[in-house]
Amino acid sequence: MLNTLDDFPVHQTPEPLAHLATSDRNAYDRTWFNGYAPDGSYFFGIGMAVYPHRGILDCAFSVVRPGERQHCFYGSRRAPIERTDMTVGAFRMEVVEPMRRTRVILDDNTSGVTCDLTFSARTASIQEARQTLWSGARRVMDATRFDQFGRWSGVIRTPDGEIRVDDHVCIGTKDRSWGVRNVGERETGGAPVIPAGICFVWAPLVWDDHITHAIFFDGPRGEPLVREGIVAPLYGSEAEIPGVEDGRDQRMATARHRIAYVPGTRLARSAEIDLVTHEDETRTISLEPILKFQMKGLGYAHPEWGQGMWKGELAMGGESFDPLQLDPLAMENLHTQQVVRATDGARSGIGVLEQICVGPYAPGGFTGFFDGAKA
Repeated sequence: MLNTLDDFPVHQTPEPLAHLATSDRNAYDRTWFNGYAPDGSYFFGIGMAVYPHRGILDCAFSVVRPGERQHCFYGSRRAPIERTDMTVGAFRMEVVEPMRRTRVILDDNTSGVTCDLTFSARTASIQEARQTLWSGARRVMDATRFDQFGRWSGVIRTPDGEIRVDDHVCIGTKDRSWGVRNVGERETGGAPVIPAGICFVWAPLVWDDHITHAIFFDGPRGEPLVREGIVAPLYGSEAEIPGVEDGRDQRMATARHRIAYVPGTRLARSAEIDLVTHEDETRTISLEPILKFQMKGLGYAHPEWGQGMWKGELAMGGESFDPLQLDPLAMENLHTQQVVRATDGARSGIGVLEQICVGPYAPGGFTGFFDGAKA
């Protein structure tokens, strides 16, 4: 089972590249992007992933503006053997230059959403620490992720009108991850597993000449499962980036987060992040949300277009919804990203706060699986 990538000296095992080293059916390889205006006038998200043992390639594009409906496109197909084929019906992703530039095109389709967008990097690739989570004796997540910060140019068209995306304005984050994590239809059979709570927080922020990034996985008591803080240079253009990795990442000794929730929900009203250096110096960053994006618009926990779900040889669809009319405590609505203004008291930045909190979580005062914050 060969594909064109087998012609490059990149093999990790004696098998062709289409043969994974793991037989876990939840293996995945995903590309994800966001893009947003610093004033919160729009936010869009893009996702594409292949699930080799499920035989599925799927994608999504979604965009929201204040006071308007969030518009979504979804696509799914049988995964091709050729991994460089990143086309799903009207959607295609083109890696113009690895680690530098990517183009995303969504042609006319029944969702009414189209785009032609190009992402241009402004940082080297920043590898996060390996993320491994367990359920009893089983690894339910074992993944590597790298991020890049950059800018977007192009155009988006929705039923509510056109968005001209200017690379002097639009900021974006690229997220590439691969490994194993729960996707697709739930497994059946065997002894029942009692689910535990989890809180995930992800905060890529852009400042004048650098970026900061923080990643958290907490257990139900708030115990740290993953804690990472990173500071890295921000370059003026692709050409200034010295290499795939620039070796100038500053890895913090640890990081901490504090979230104040909107009453009756699990959505952040405000947040603080501490980046703690190895010299025990703390930089506290305050975050003020200005625009919310529902991650179900990219398939996360979506009851019909969930990631890794078999939809047939080729399926495309779409929907639009009013974010203000959703039940904020329904499972499919818990996962959000918000455009946030950032300040550390001396500097101002802009970025995104992603969060999902499911189940009991002591720091938030949550005792059930879907209870909201108290007033």
